Amino acid sequence: MRLRQLLPAVIFATLSAAGAQAQDAEAGKAVFNQQCSICHSPTAGRNQVGPSLFGIVGSTAGQVPNFRFSAANKASGVVFTEANLDRYLTDPRGMIPGTIMTYNGLKDATKRANLIAYLATLH
Repeated sequence: MRLRQLLPAVIFATLSAAGAQAQDAEAGKAVFNQQCSICHSPTAGRNQVGPSLFGIVGSTAGQVPNFRFSAANKASGVVFTEANLDRYLTDPRGMIPGTIMTYNGLKDATKRANLIAYLATLH
C-alpha cells in the first residue's frame, strides 16, 4: 500500500526534474548569448575568435579542428566533462595555466550550471 502512495510522488519528481533541466538549458542559452557568443559559436565547424563550442561536453581540450589553440590547451589532456567545465568556466587560467582564453571566469554557480546544461545540448 505504501508503494502505491509513493509512486505518484516519484513520477512527479522525475517529471519536474526533467522540466527543470530544460528550463536550465534555456537560461544557459541566455548566458551563452550574453557572455560567450562574442568569441564562440554554438555551430559545428564555425570557429570565431574562440573555437566552436559545438560538442564541447565530453570533448578533449585543444582538439577543435581548424582552431589555433595554445600549447597549454593542447597538452592539458583535460576532458570537458560537466564537472571539468564547471571548474574551467570558474577560472580558465587557473585550470589550464597558459591558455589564451582571456575570459576571467563565470563566478555565479547557477549561471555556470545553466550554461553547462545549454552546452550539453550542442551535439
